[in-house]
Amino acid sequence: MVDAPGRTASKVRAQPSIWSCRAHRPTAMRTRSHSPTTRARGDSWPSGDTPMSVHPKKTAPRRTARCDDAPPDALLHGIDEFNQQEFFEQHETLEGIWIHEPDAVRYLYQGILQVGVGFYHWRRGNWRGAVAKLGHGLAKLEPYRPSCMTIDVERLVLETAALREELERRGPADLPAFPPPGLPRVHRITSRV
Repeated sequence: MVDAPGRTASKVRAQPSIWSCRAHRPTAMRTRSHSPTTRARGDSWPSGDTPMSVHPKKTAPRRTARCDDAPPDALLHGIDEFNQQEFFEQHETLEGIWIHEPDAVRYLYQGILQVGVGFYHWRRGNWRGAVAKLGHGLAKLEPYRPSCMTIDVERLVLETAALREELERRGPADLPAFPPPGLPRVHRITSRV
């Protein structure tokens, strides 16, 4: 392939997948967001005000009053997809609500999403991605124990942590077949203690 007379095209690195555990953005993308509500560093808004970003300022996962609310329909749909082992689909569903949620409960959504992505990696034989994403998901879910939005977070954390420990113990050369017996599901609780 030629990009100019007498010159060969430079190698172009393929865009990493959303499922890539160690995806690196090209340098040009590191300083700009794809969100239409943000500006490149140094640019100002014409009015001087900055609109609320689609990606609110990062905060640490923490318990929130929203845990007492009923779960949104999209969360329930994502949980159904998770429980049916439709991990790609649950990623798409939960990402849609996680990205737009301004409250810290967003990390509950992201934690469930990341556990599902960890199982997706495991299914595809990617030990490293499975261990990493399961760990990220567990860290996000921790503050929401024992339950949040009628979700039994305690059970999901305990069951997922046990599987992650087993994966770490066995290592990449001895990755168990997927799905393992007792693959965690997201359970809802019917009454609060």
